[in-house]
Amino acid sequence: MSINNKTILKKVMHELWDTARLLAISLLIATLLKNTVVASAYVPSGSMEGTVATGSRIFINKLAYTVAEPQRGDIVSFYCPDEADTLYLKRIIGLPGDTVEGINGYVYINGEILLNDYTDIRLNRDFGPFVVPEDSYFMLGDNRTNSWDSRYWDNPYVSRDAIIGKATFEFYPQVKVLE
Repeated sequence: MSINNKTILKKVMHELWDTARLLAISLLIATLLKNTVVASAYVPSGSMEGTVATGSRIFINKLAYTVAEPQRGDIVSFYCPDEADTLYLKRIIGLPGDTVEGINGYVYINGEILLNDYTDIRLNRDFGPFVVPEDSYFMLGDNRTNSWDSRYWDNPYVSRDAIIGKATFEFYPQVKVLE
């Protein structure tokens, strides 16, 4: 092998090594971010239609609740209390200590109608009252007539530690901030 060929081979091997290191570091950073900062989720059902369409892909901010508590109206990803290994996406309606009920198509919190209930879809039947325990939340889908949510679960409350994070924006099929 001539000196020129050895030099070329050495340069190619050096470039391959640099590329492999860059890929390994990139994968490590992506894995760390996915496990600690953000997650992406696929929305398989129509329970949030009107806000998030079936088939959408969204980003979940896993750090959202490290410095603040979940708030009424937040859209969150969480493990379903009846199916511990199943992730759901719903809106927080009831906070710890709240009494939540549905009467004549409207949601009531502590006896007061929830004026901004995040949807134009009215309830098709009454529910409750549910008194939300400490460190737990009551969830509803925005598509109130087609959502398997706290109203129907055997264990209607989502514990704080079952919440993965806050849904921040949809990135497919459109890009939009979730509110």
